[in-house]
This record gives sequence, structure tokens and C-alpha cells, in this order.
Amino acid sequence: MIAAVIGTYTLYILVRLYVSVMQIGYINQIKRKGAVLMGEREYLDAANYAVAKEKLGMVETFVEYGLFLIWIGGMMAWLDGALMTQSESTHAIMAVMGLVLINGIVMLPFGWIAKFKIDEKYGFNRSSMGQFVKDTLIGTLLTLVIGSLMVWIVAMIITSSELWWVWSFAFIMAVVIAINMFFPTIRALFFDKVTPLEDPELKSKIEDLMSKTGFVSSGVFISDASKRDARLNAYFGGLGKAKRVILFDTLIQKLSPSELIAVLGHELGHFAHGDLYKNIAMVGAMLFGMFALFGNLPETLYLELGVSQSPQIVMMLFILLLPVVSFVMMPLMGIMSRHNEYEADRSGAELGGAEHLVNALKKLVSENKSFPLSHPLYRFFHTTHPPVVDRLRALGYDIRVNADEGYADPCPKE
Repeated sequence: MIAAVIGTYTLYILVRLYVSVMQIGYINQIKRKGAVLMGEREYLDAANYAVAKEKLGMVETFVEYGLFLIWIGGMMAWLDGALMTQSESTHAIMAVMGLVLINGIVMLPFGWIAKFKIDEKYGFNRSSMGQFVKDTLIGTLLTLVIGSLMVWIVAMIITSSELWWVWSFAFIMAVVIAINMFFPTIRALFFDKVTPLEDPELKSKIEDLMSKTGFVSSGVFISDASKRDARLNAYFGGLGKAKRVILFDTLIQKLSPSELIAVLGHELGHFAHGDLYKNIAMVGAMLFGMFALFGNLPETLYLELGVSQSPQIVMMLFILLLPVVSFVMMPLMGIMSRHNEYEADRSGAELGGAEHLVNALKKLVSENKSFPLSHPLYRFFHTTHPPVVDRLRALGYDIRVNADEGYADPCPKE
């Protein structure tokens, strides 16, 4: 049984690496065939930036594989046996959070390289080392506190019910919904400083836009995201009355009011179509499948691993194998997400004007150095948004990419 688990994980790693190799080769080839949506210099920078990130991701994949083999090969059993505690709940918390903490420490250098080497080189990073350390410590502390509480509750459920996986799923889904509801508040409390939008004219336009779609918000806020990063972004966060409109200060600096309204119209399109709830439902389906699987694993697996079928071991296996299930589910979630993006673009065009949305998308591609083309396999496994060239075509913008460049992802039919 353990051979099957390792074989499945190995296949997952090989597919990930193959997709990355194909993406890198594709970008390096197509970047020499004429710029798309950008000037030549910008286009080459975007291509090189995408390749650099993908190469770093490949190294991360190798390290992730090594960690998995170490945990499965005996470290999980060693950690479980080395903890000398009287309380079963405390034992479960220390074992599971120990795994999370060790993996986090091992992978931490990649976050530093991404920010202070790659992002720094291409003009994105504005964070200081002190800010990076502070964010890392706060994020780690939140993970330990919230994670420990979740482990404690799941451990109690596992030890008290034969159908523990059903009740554990229900609890984790409640946590997912709560996180979506309070994410803007948590982010503002610990990471970003948000202030109410002061521009009365822009605020009036945004409120008028929201009223057209029935979007009730607790306010429109500006995030000081530029202290960390130069990228442009905006999002609607929260559920129910806790919803907030969050605009990155970088977005306001780079987009005109009309372009900003069109982008927000796109985001409101997601709200009008219930896309957030669809995404939560998809995550729920994935988690249900995971809990059903781990609730019925054969006892022989635990015997081969040299561990007992205890709450902490079940949860540690869950964490180790979650990336595999997520990777398998991603294509299905991607198909739904890309469809939703086209629908949201139509809403953005209707609410803010197609011309303004086109201009905003072109600016976002340029400012964020988002390489506009990608290998079909990469799109299938990784992307939640359609290629920007197809989004622009669907909005009526005439853009041509030569057929011999290996690109094919037609716009959806009306």
C-alpha cells in the first residue's frame, strides 16, 4: 500500500515538472517571435520573469518531494513517538503543527528568493527585510494559533465518532466559510493598513455601480499594498454584511477612474453570478472527497508506515497528500473559473464599458509583467483565468497571434 502512495506522489511530481519544462520551453521559444500587447523590452522582461518564477517553482517541487519521502520514510513515525505528552489532544497538536512548522521553515528560503531576488530584479518588491520578517512571524503565529485550535477539534471528533470524517468535513467547511467572511478584516488587522476611500467623486461612482448589481458593502477601502509590492490589484472580500471593496493604492495610481470602474464592474460580475459561492462549493466537493478517502484508508497502510491509526497520523497524512488531490482537481476548477471570468468580463463591459475594460486589462498585463501566452498544458493544470488575448478578443479588441506560434485557445461562443 505504501508503494502505491509513493508511486502516486511520484507521478504527481513528474507531471508537475513536465508541465513546468514545457512552459519554460514554450515561453523561451515564443518570446522571440514578436511582442504581444507590450513593447519588445516589456515583453522580454515579462517572459524572463515568468521563466525565473517557473524555474524556482521546479526547485521547490524537488524539495517538496524530498520532504514527502522523509516524512513517509520514517520521520512521521519518529516525531509521533518522540513526543512525550500525557494529553492525547496536546500530542496531536504538537505532532501536526510540528510537521507544518518544519515544512514551513524548510520552504521559507524560497519565499525570500522570490521576493528579494526575482521580484526585486523585475521591480516589484518594495518590502524591507524587516517587513518580510514581521509578516513571516505574524503569519506563522496565526497559523500556529488557528491551526492548533483546528487540530484539537478534529482530534476530538476523530476519537468520538466512527463517522469522524463526515463531521470533520463539516467543521473544516465551516472554517473555510468563516475565513472567506472575515478575511478582509483579518488582513487589515495584521498585515495591510486600510483606510476609507476619500475621493468623493470616485466613491460615488463605485457606490452607484454597486447599487446596480445589488451589492451591499460595509465600505470602500484603500489598501497600502504598495509598501510591499508594485503590482495592481483589487478584490471584494467577505460574505454577507462583512463584504468590503478593497482597492490597492497601486491600482488607483495607474488606472483612470473609468478603467477602475470597469475593473470593479468585472469583480461585481463575479458577485452577481454567485461565483464566490460556486468556488466554495468546489472546494467543499474536493474536501469531502479527501475526507471520504482518509476516513476509509486500509489499516495495512498504517502498519506499513509503522504508526497507529491515531488522529495526528491521519491529519499528517491528510496534509502531506492534499497537494496531490488539489493538483488533480485543479483542471476541473480551472475550467469553471475560466468560464466565470468570461462572464465577469461581459458584466464589466456592460457596467463600465468594453473599451475601458480593454484598456485596464492591457495596463494590468503591462504593469504586472504578466506574460500573455502560455503552453496549453500549463493552462490546463494551473490557470484560473483565460489567456488575456482571448479575454480581449471576447471584448471586441482585434489582436492577432500567429498560428505557427503554437497558440490555440479560442474565445467562447456567444
